[in-house]
Amino acid sequence: MRVIETPLRDVLILEPQVYGDARGFFFESWNRKTFRNLGLDVDFVQDNHSRSQRGVLRGLHYQIQQPQGKLVRVASGEVFDVAVDLRRSSPSFGQWTGVLLSAENHRMLWIPPGFAHGFLVLSEYADFLYKASDYYASEHERAIRWNDPDLAIAWPLAGASAPILSNKDATAPFFRDAETFP
Repeated sequence: MRVIETPLRDVLILEPQVYGDARGFFFESWNRKTFRNLGLDVDFVQDNHSRSQRGVLRGLHYQIQQPQGKLVRVASGEVFDVAVDLRRSSPSFGQWTGVLLSAENHRMLWIPPGFAHGFLVLSEYADFLYKASDYYASEHERAIRWNDPDLAIAWPLAGASAPILSNKDATAPFFRDAETFP
């Protein structure tokens, strides 16, 4: 597995070895031993799958207690995936990174606990898969406004005036008002 560092310490792009032939392809998306050898000693407790249409933006989500590390990838389609550092003790606090994830490039993104996460669907639809290191806890779920001016995330909206949002995401607090991590 090839590891590519991002501008945010601890957020990593992972490129698995893909084996393909005329029948299709195979790759190992997670192996505990491989991840431990990469310095990622994480146990996942929950797998999630969402399908969204073009223009849907989900995020920016996190849990203030029971924070989740997430290993995310796209099984079909293409998304612009974003992580925002919410750790006040981090030199990259309040900074973001974005990565194109697709069924074609097979890339995965490791987002450790302490980050907000979101994605924008760029294809007709996308099947988005993620493994979580802690259980979903609605009482601890938080969100930050997708278009927060202090974060200034460069979402690739391709001429669209606004993405398709849930009510929760459309009315999420701004970064300056968000609960963050020590």
